[in-house]
Amino acid sequence: MNTDQQPTIGLSLSGGGFRATLFGLGTLWRLNEGGLLRRLTRISSVSGGSIVAGVLAHRWRQLNFVDDQASNFEEVVAQPVREFCNQTIDVSTALRGHLTPFRSSGEILARRYAKDLFGETLLRQIATPAENHAPRFIFYATNMQTGRSFLFRQDYIADCVLGISYKTEVPLAAAIAASSAVPPIFSPVVLKTETGAWEEPQGKLANLNQLRQRIVLADGRISDNMGVEALLDKLDFVLVSDAGAPFEIDESPFEDDLLQLGRVRDILIEQTRALRRRSLIGDFESGVRRGAYWGIGSAIDAYDDHDALASDNAVTAALQNIPTRLKAFTAKEQGQLINWGYALTDTALRTRTELALDAPQGWPVGAWPLH
Repeated sequence: MNTDQQPTIGLSLSGGGFRATLFGLGTLWRLNEGGLLRRLTRISSVSGGSIVAGVLAHRWRQLNFVDDQASNFEEVVAQPVREFCNQTIDVSTALRGHLTPFRSSGEILARRYAKDLFGETLLRQIATPAENHAPRFIFYATNMQTGRSFLFRQDYIADCVLGISYKTEVPLAAAIAASSAVPPIFSPVVLKTETGAWEEPQGKLANLNQLRQRIVLADGRISDNMGVEALLDKLDFVLVSDAGAPFEIDESPFEDDLLQLGRVRDILIEQTRALRRRSLIGDFESGVRRGAYWGIGSAIDAYDDHDALASDNAVTAALQNIPTRLKAFTAKEQGQLINWGYALTDTALRTRTELALDAPQGWPVGAWPLH
């Protein structure tokens, strides 16, 4: 760890529909109250986590930080996120995408994000690390052509096969749509770029320029459900807030050759996710890395925290079973998901890291305590 300056801290916000958006909001809420939000070096996100990360990035300049706490966090970040999660957008977006000629569901999703959250803001226009202590925001999508993660940052877009482009202009709404373009409902989001805007690698593929011209993107969860890859290099602390769905047992899976492919896909994604999670937690426990993991299905009692804000009960256990859709969530569901993300973040940081954390200020959504 750096000894002569503040430690570098990375946070990942996983996918999982509006459920992940609200759970991630609880995490950001606790980090802000704890005085750590402004100290984050990077925030990487996937799918539903990218929605709340996108709102934070878009509105970072509006935050009024006093002693490392944004006094207007609820007004600037939390309220717009909650209002957006109070509407159902998946069904209407999917129907319009299938019924509107020459326009995909992914494009319609991007237009919805632009209308309700981001306007015409470009990635390069959001706050940067050199401005107001903003973190480096990294939004993950999956390149369906190369099979690799596709990264959107304030300063570039990148794919390890295609290379890196500092010149391509991408709307923030399009980046968030690509990150959350769950197949087959919302995908694909097609990104068209100029081949001359790209740098390394060169000469490895005969069709490299063709691949750069029309990039077919889908949900970032396909390649990295937790979005942690960008945090595993040169950071002192890695924090992972995971609202991904627990893998469900299917007593009667499809046996038809084609219909069973969906189940095969889910199994493959879950195995990759489980390996990443076990490896990361193993690194934390062995001391190879410093940081903490908490998931929506985590048992808070297992942290052995006498000052925990909640304990495991029927309410907290049920939250992991809320569907991972972009559908309207009730005030109760919203409040409990936000509070659960807040409580687990508080416990994980205090018991698993040496990061100093200011005391909590009470439940973010006081009407729905976790009991």
